[in-house]
Amino acid sequence: MKQPKKLKKIVIFASGNGTNAINIYHYFNKVEGISVSHIFSNNAKAKVLKKANDLGITAIQFDKESFYSTTELLDYIEALQPDLIVLAGFLWKIPDNFIKAFPKKIINIHPALLPQYGGKGMYGEKVHKAVIKDGATKSGITIHYVNEVYDEGEIIAQYHLDVASDDNHKTLAEKIHSLEYKHFPKEIHKLLS
Repeated sequence: MKQPKKLKKIVIFASGNGTNAINIYHYFNKVEGISVSHIFSNNAKAKVLKKANDLGITAIQFDKESFYSTTELLDYIEALQPDLIVLAGFLWKIPDNFIKAFPKKIINIHPALLPQYGGKGMYGEKVHKAVIKDGATKSGITIHYVNEVYDEGEIIAQYHLDVASDDNHKTLAEKIHSLEYKHFPKEIHKLLS
């Protein structure tokens, strides 16, 4: 008798509105054998927590102590046995014990073409403002594995777009979000296939 395929589990970490997290959930809601099982946030006021609860996804808020000073959160996530941990707008540095526990199983999306415009403090609007200030003609997104250094993990995929001469940081952000929504779930799917 054929064994049923094991359900592949994604857990997502997000710090804010969670538009990428929810987009990933909707994408995999239509894919057999892969599901978003939990969404974690370091921000008690993050809109992603309510959005996740409204969709019936287990949403968990955690604090700095459980993330950095104890193994409480790590133990909880290890017990879930996720196939992939996805950082979708998550702003804290991942502790080394997580990276050791989940080698090549933690990925991040960055709103620029790494190695440009990456590193500590470079996220969201700050990235787009820097791209515009520098007069860059290209930008894009980078999906990469997470290692011990901000935005320096092995690159999985990059997608480019042209920066128009009349773009500002807000119009660039809209273009980048469109790229993220289109490509991030597909790259996750490839990694889990």
